[in-house]
Amino acid sequence: MEIQDAIAKDQELTPIQSFYKDANILITGGTGFLGCLLLEKLLRSCTDISTIYLLVRSKKGKDLETRVDELFEDLVFDKMKKANPKFRHKVVPIEGDCCLPQVGLKDQDVQMLIDKVNIVFHVAATVRFDEKLKNATTINVKASLYIVEMARKMKNLKCFMHISTAYTNCVQPLIQEKIYPPPLEYEELIKIADNVPENLLCDMTEQIIGEWPNTYAFTKAVAEDVIAKKGRGMPTAIFRPSIIISTYREPIPAWINNIYGPTGIAAAAGTGILRTLHCDHTLNGNMIPVDMCVNSLIAVAWEVGTNYQKDKDKAIEQEVPVYHYESSTDRPITWGYFMKLNGKYGQQYPTIRAMWFYCLTLWKNVYMYQLTKFFFHLIPALLIDLFFLIIRRKPMMLKIYKKIHKFSAVLAYFTTRNFKFQSNRVKNMLDNNMTATDKQIFFCDLRELDWEKFFQVYLKGLRIYLLQDDLSSLDRALVMWGRFRILHWTLKTVCALLFLRILWYLVSVLCGIMFT
Repeated sequence: MEIQDAIAKDQELTPIQSFYKDANILITGGTGFLGCLLLEKLLRSCTDISTIYLLVRSKKGKDLETRVDELFEDLVFDKMKKANPKFRHKVVPIEGDCCLPQVGLKDQDVQMLIDKVNIVFHVAATVRFDEKLKNATTINVKASLYIVEMARKMKNLKCFMHISTAYTNCVQPLIQEKIYPPPLEYEELIKIADNVPENLLCDMTEQIIGEWPNTYAFTKAVAEDVIAKKGRGMPTAIFRPSIIISTYREPIPAWINNIYGPTGIAAAAGTGILRTLHCDHTLNGNMIPVDMCVNSLIAVAWEVGTNYQKDKDKAIEQEVPVYHYESSTDRPITWGYFMKLNGKYGQQYPTIRAMWFYCLTLWKNVYMYQLTKFFFHLIPALLIDLFFLIIRRKPMMLKIYKKIHKFSAVLAYFTTRNFKFQSNRVKNMLDNNMTATDKQIFFCDLRELDWEKFFQVYLKGLRIYLLQDDLSSLDRALVMWGRFRILHWTLKTVCALLFLRILWYLVSVLCGIMFT
């Protein structure tokens, strides 16, 4: 990546960099995982940006500048600081909260954004699958409605990007790059969320979301309807990424700061806590590295804005374009292969926080999963909690497994179903519109992704950045891991012998009955 940075400095601006030159950009959700990497990449590779306005919530009594300063203390920004040492004056925090009316913006800030902003990245969303419908509607639908209506008033808008998810239409047999009819009109959903008492709304949630698996996918599907109607005639696009995991190359390999989706599975399995999962190992996991996702998002915004300027009359008449960014089309990875690589490379960087040896098994059959969950999770948890009670310590394992099983149940919809996508727009952009230099600086071609290379550092990154376990403890962890390995196989042998002994006893009893 140093070569790419040198290219960016020494040559004239590329088409994508020129698009962002002197631009004023608004990012919602800039303190989250995806938004944070988007902010870093823009500041590092598009240094001629004028200003980035960052929607930030007040939190724990800290003012906005303090929160932003703390955000930039993360080592993920170190490379950017070297490439753009005078970056800080370019980042202006704006107080806002997507849970509030008008997303918490003051009137004077709204007018300032309307007057100055050229490019909007609406990243903010609640990604909790089990979020209450009222909250999910407020954050994912109402906030999107306000942001796109504000963008329509912007005097010099070059592009509005709405970040959705590849699974908004997970109920479709083939998910195409188009906007589908919403499960519920957004006006109706907002009216329900605003007027139905919350306890009653919770009881009605399953009936309202219907065949959608959770409130997240449901409200993101409704939000797309908002963008389709309110964003038409503007330089607008919907960007649908699939399951986002850690960085692949930049700014540092394997950086991550959350435990959602496959990352949570890998972390829990790597610590020996998760030992069985309801998952079809043959199905596609559809994961994408966050840095490649961010690069694609930046490039798509350039293409959308450029196409709009080329032919406004044609663009105004067309539907809002949808861009898929998912790996199942060009670089698929199955859940089974994902787990295999986790086991292979995870044992090179075991964590000192591990509680047992890596021994995760995947079960397509729900009954086999329930059976193994009982023997591999619940019985060990009961025994450990009983031991804690004996030594007068607070039992905790059953509570931990209650959370793990809730997490697993939420994921099961996606780990036991096959989703088919039609994804052409990003590939067409790469093959026909992006220059060779832009393809280097904004590397996003999933056809060039090497999963084996990715997983060589992925588990190391989980250990360092997620579990906060630096490599100084690696030697001790390897010794402990070796002991866990011996204990694991000893326990398996004892259990196998015990099972055979019980089986022999039952057969003997049965034979005795038959021959008497």
